[in-house]
Amino acid sequence: MAIGSTYKVVELVGSSSESVQQAIDGAISRAGQTIRNLDWFEVREIRGTVDGDKANWYQVKVGVGFRVDSGEDITED
Repeated sequence: MAIGSTYKVVELVGSSSESVQQAIDGAISRAGQTIRNLDWFEVREIRGTVDGDKANWYQVKVGVGFRVDSGEDITED
């Protein structure tokens, strides 16, 4: 019987002085340094700070999903 994938979701907050996109990319890039099988993300919250009349810092809370390895995926080195 075929079994679908199982996922775990971690919540991260990326930040950037440049853009929301850069904050998202930074969070995913950092997660990719320590988590295998990253598959998808969802933006859960966007916030930032204002300086004068302009946004000057962006924070994005993202849920990042990754596939949990099955027993067949794990090999001993």
